[in-house]
Amino acid sequence: MPIDFLPVFLMVAVVIALSVFILTLSRLIRPHNPYPEKNRPYECGVDHVGEASAGMFKVQYFVIAILFVVFDVETMFLFPWAVVLKDMGLFGYVEMFVFIVLLLVGFAYAWIKGALEWVS
Repeated sequence: MPIDFLPVFLMVAVVIALSVFILTLSRLIRPHNPYPEKNRPYECGVDHVGEASAGMFKVQYFVIAILFVVFDVETMFLFPWAVVLKDMGLFGYVEMFVFIVLLLVGFAYAWIKGALEWVS
C-alpha cells in the first residue's frame, strides 16, 4: 500500500526542505568575495600550467586514488571471508586464493605499467 511508505516520503520531504534551508541560509550569511587568483584552477599542490590537451595535466593523483580504491575495496572482502572460513571449507579457501592471486596479478600489472611511479 502507498500509505505504508508515508514515513519514507515524509523523511525525504524533511531532508529536502532542510537541505534547501541550509543552502539558502549559508548563501545569505557567507561573504561573497571572488577575485581572479581565487578562481584560478588549482590541483593537489600543482599550479595549473597550459591546457589538459597539451599534456600538462597531471593524472598521477587520480591513478593512485583509483588504484587505492580498487585494492581497498577488494581487500575488504578478506575480513568476512576470514570470519566464515571454517563454514565454507575447502571450496571457500580455493575461491579466496584465486581472488587473492587475481588481486596480486592486477597489482603487478599496475606496477609493471608504471602506474605507481611518481614522476614530477
